[in-house]
Amino acid sequence: MNKNYVEIIRKALAEDAASKDVSTRSVVPAASIIRAELVAKQDGVLCGLDIVRDVFCTMDGRCRLMPFAKDGDKVKAGQIFAQVRGPAREILAAERTALNFIQHLSGIATLTSLYVEKTKGTAAKIYDTRKTVPGMRDLAKYAVRCGGGKNHRMNLEEMVMFKDNHLKIARDIPASIAALRKQKPARKIEVECESMDELAAALEYRPDIILLDNMDLPLLRRAITAIKKWSQTNKTRRPEIEISGGVKLDMVRSYAATGVDRISAGAITHSAPALDISLEIVSMQ
Repeated sequence: MNKNYVEIIRKALAEDAASKDVSTRSVVPAASIIRAELVAKQDGVLCGLDIVRDVFCTMDGRCRLMPFAKDGDKVKAGQIFAQVRGPAREILAAERTALNFIQHLSGIATLTSLYVEKTKGTAAKIYDTRKTVPGMRDLAKYAVRCGGGKNHRMNLEEMVMFKDNHLKIARDIPASIAALRKQKPARKIEVECESMDELAAALEYRPDIILLDNMDLPLLRRAITAIKKWSQTNKTRRPEIEISGGVKLDMVRSYAATGVDRISAGAITHSAPALDISLEIVSMQ
């Protein structure tokens, strides 16, 4: 089992008091063995099969998961995508925990895939953010990848990103950037801006990525034109252009058509609806 997930799974099972399931223990014989199917109740993209397996195996090592699909696969409503076999008490006690994981992660993968679909035929890529459930970031970002999206920074150490509050209190951004580039030349630097004035200042910092935040389409187009013109005038590599700020699914196509490189959307991790999945017993002994 991946060590990064062991503690998350154990905490989830403990939270549910899965080893003390009074309902199941009162009616299900200890020796009973069952086979159950995992069924998609709606169309979507799967994510979390390994977690489901590990939840059941953590509950009881005799449990076995037999997948008929893999993470990242599209499923249809009514599709059986896996079976689990093992002690009935343990499977029933771990059922909700397993479903919580796979429904949440598949929901993220599914919503991400819808965002990605809107960018087809353009250069834009869909990125996630750090807006994830605490303790679940690695899993959430894995789900984004399963949906065809890309990961922004995993944490605050991975890359430099100067946001609005940094810029309000910073004393000398150019000096800070120079020092950062000297310390770790390979580390990317991104600067956020919300207006044309802020963009002009940000370009002088020569970042790797410019983040255009909360701009409407007309302002966004002006900003992109200004960035390209600045790069040509200064005969320097154009920084990647990223947009963010309340990016809704119905606007993704319009944003992508402007020529941006990256569209980051917090919604794909913090507001993805769970994919409806059920566990149904098909045999017992």
